Amino acid sequence: MNRQTFTRSIIAATVLVVAGGAYLHSKSGDIGIDNANAAIVAPALAAAPVSNAAPAVAVATDFSGIVERFGPAVVNISVTGKAKQSAVSDQGDGSDELDPNDPFSQFFKRFGPQLQIPSHPQIMRGEGSGFIISADGLILTNAHVVDGAQEVTVKLTDRREFKAKVLGSDKQSDIAVIRIDATNLPTVQIGNPALTRVGEPVLAIGSPYGFENTATAGIVSAKSRSLPDDNYVPFIQTDVAVNPGNSGGPLFNIKGEVIGINSQIYSQTGGYQGLSFAIPIDVATKVEQQLVKHGKVTRSHLGVSVQEVNQALAESFGLKSAAGALVSSVDKGSPADKGGLETGDVILRFNGQPINHSSDLPSLVADTAPGTASTIEVMRNGQPKTLTVKPTEAEALKTASNDNSAGSQARLGLALRQLTPDEQQQIGTRGGLVVEDATGPSALAGIQRGDVILSLNGKPVNSVEQLRQLVSKAGKNVALLVQRDKDKIFVPLNLG
Repeated sequence: MNRQTFTRSIIAATVLVVAGGAYLHSKSGDIGIDNANAAIVAPALAAAPVSNAAPAVAVATDFSGIVERFGPAVVNISVTGKAKQSAVSDQGDGSDELDPNDPFSQFFKRFGPQLQIPSHPQIMRGEGSGFIISADGLILTNAHVVDGAQEVTVKLTDRREFKAKVLGSDKQSDIAVIRIDATNLPTVQIGNPALTRVGEPVLAIGSPYGFENTATAGIVSAKSRSLPDDNYVPFIQTDVAVNPGNSGGPLFNIKGEVIGINSQIYSQTGGYQGLSFAIPIDVATKVEQQLVKHGKVTRSHLGVSVQEVNQALAESFGLKSAAGALVSSVDKGSPADKGGLETGDVILRFNGQPINHSSDLPSLVADTAPGTASTIEVMRNGQPKTLTVKPTEAEALKTASNDNSAGSQARLGLALRQLTPDEQQQIGTRGGLVVEDATGPSALAGIQRGDVILSLNGKPVNSVEQLRQLVSKAGKNVALLVQRDKDKIFVPLNLG
């Protein structure tokens, strides 16, 4: 299964390897510039039928006032870091790579696979964006912009430059706070992302590829997006052109208010392809307040993995609508485990707050003080249930036999066998059935040979016969809990 990657549009438009003498440049020395034609709204034809309801009309949006007023509050951030000499192998076999612990390893992994890195010490330089939130020099940006930097320089639109101090950085939310020694600086206005509507126009200002104070515009494509490896942030998705160097820059609404921080792009090439993601500004300001006050972020966790509920899963679990966070795994000994949460529960409310999307839950839990008794409303086996849990402080992020059986293959399209004791110990589970072959509904749903089936509609399976009985009593839609490597996920199947 091909897997697309989400690429952070990290720090630099250009990277220079000073001591090593190597450098990166564009594949073409020419930059093509196309004139953008203004949108023209044609008048309605006289013969067109008249409607009593006011039509939805799209008009051209002029962001020039916002750029003029708040553009000076957007800054260019230059960073300098030094790679370790031991970070590169001297084998000369083409397999040289930076030490994974080196702060710039992710940069080269994502943006420099073609670069042959010398084995002696190097100076790394890159650029990103940020914006001023207080007149005395407080600036918000992305954590990956300043991660591992030895020196941070901030350049204003009036060409003044300042050395900046990193007050704190939170990798989980990808937010960093830096400060420069200056006063009476221009600042942005902070908006409320909760009021943002899908389809409304938005504006980004930043330094893509080093072109300072560049403005690009688009619309909000979606809200509360949950991305792989980013289970804390409910991203705002836009179609605003965001490229390397835009990271840390602001996303403005039509009122000129900052509603997000541009952070990631979805790309197969490393460049913009129409899918950009911004961190909601309310998430960022909560992190900023803790970083300024304590220099670190304290957040709570439950110890569960959750996934989105689609229509097929909703029908499988007896829900009236496709909403909530479906629990796909519970960490042993975690607050969720102690509070009675089980795999297959669908979390509908946390402390009275509705969970419409799975991405709503992590931020609500994270904002809860560790040790606080919290109520969770779940749907279990079609019945509502209220549990009490006490979230704890989250830890900081750190870098078979041949007994084949046709069993339930008639409806599921699976050939299965039981796990051996050694296999159960290896993957950390009891029971479960290994997929020997997948056809029909299972193959269409993406189940593969080697996957482990753990439960059907929330009921654990330990044998082929047990699964056959569960399938025989199931309706048109079922949900299989599948483990692949270390990941667990519910897969909806339509059995027709």
